[in-house]
Amino acid sequence: MSQTDSFIEEVTEEVRRDRLFLLLKRYGWIGVLLVLLIVGGAAWREYSRAQEQAEAEALGDSMLAALETEEPEARIAALGEVAPGSAGGTALLALLTAAEQASAERKAAAAETLAAIAANGEVPQIYRDIAAFRMLLLQSDSREASERRTSFEALARAGSPLRLLAEEQIALIEVETGDTEAAIARFQSILADAEVTAGLRQRVSQVIVALGGELDAA
Repeated sequence: MSQTDSFIEEVTEEVRRDRLFLLLKRYGWIGVLLVLLIVGGAAWREYSRAQEQAEAEALGDSMLAALETEEPEARIAALGEVAPGSAGGTALLALLTAAEQASAERKAAAAETLAAIAANGEVPQIYRDIAAFRMLLLQSDSREASERRTSFEALARAGSPLRLLAEEQIALIEVETGDTEAAIARFQSILADAEVTAGLRQRVSQVIVALGGELDAA
């Protein structure tokens, strides 16, 4: 390499360093800001998680305290004073309130409480389904079998955690309306389902026998 080439290379390198320092001086704050945003975002996530956990614990404590009273009406009143801070908390509080209303022989009020949750689009789907399921059980004496069946069929959709429980209720409606053969077939289908629980399996087996049906030997 000649002295001229070496000189040119040194000058070029110097120019590169000058440009780099100029860029760092001009735009270096962006990198600092990015670091601050990353660190701040992580800290905010941790803070939010801690806040959510604290709120959930406070809500749980409030609901447990409300349920410690002896009289159902007093428990209902105490639950009414609890202030949930989220849609999920609102749903849980409503489910507990409806259970207490039902135990106090206030089925109509319980059904209204559950209906409000089932229709609330801000509440997670699983809570809405549970509320709808419980409401239908409470309305077994006040709604036509065909109406209840249609509603249970909606809850028996594929992928629903309540699918088999809804199928069980549909089978019971078939028993109620005198369609015993269809009920037995549906109960047997529940038994053959891979997701059937031990408790549901026992209930369904007992009903099949009581209806005169046969259990699969397997």
